[in-house]
Amino acid sequence: MLAERIQSDLTASMKARDQLTTTVLRSVLAAVKEARVAEGAADELTDADVEAVVKREAKKRDEAAAAFADAGREEQAAKERAEGEILARNLPAPLTDAELEELVTRVLQAGGFSSPTDMGPAMKAVQAEVAGRRDGKAVSALVKARLTGG
Repeated sequence: MLAERIQSDLTASMKARDQLTTTVLRSVLAAVKEARVAEGAADELTDADVEAVVKREAKKRDEAAAAFADAGREEQAAKERAEGEILARNLPAPLTDAELEELVTRVLQAGGFSSPTDMGPAMKAVQAEVAGRRDGKAVSALVKARLTGG
């Protein structure tokens, strides 16, 4: 399970005295525990639930890095980006542009989606396949372009 892998990575980072990785993984595990309590789950969360928590934490780091960079605090922005990279190791690889285009084409053909009025159902079908491995704005723009003939 993903949570167990994160825990073993935490143990390894503690043994290696990697303070940044240790801090980031501890915060992620705390967020996972918080999510488990919030859901009232007696058992462990599924890998998909843990992955959603890790994505949420990575997104926080990305937003913080952008805010720090905009404020001219490059050192803090670099730290946030480094933390985001540590979190990215525990997420599936994002789709490349070519992979996304192939996936959208395949799903639209399989579902018979061909007009702009099919945007909602088409997006639902495509997002199910993408499974969070690409930004929703990029997916939406590509689906819209394909449905409008662009």
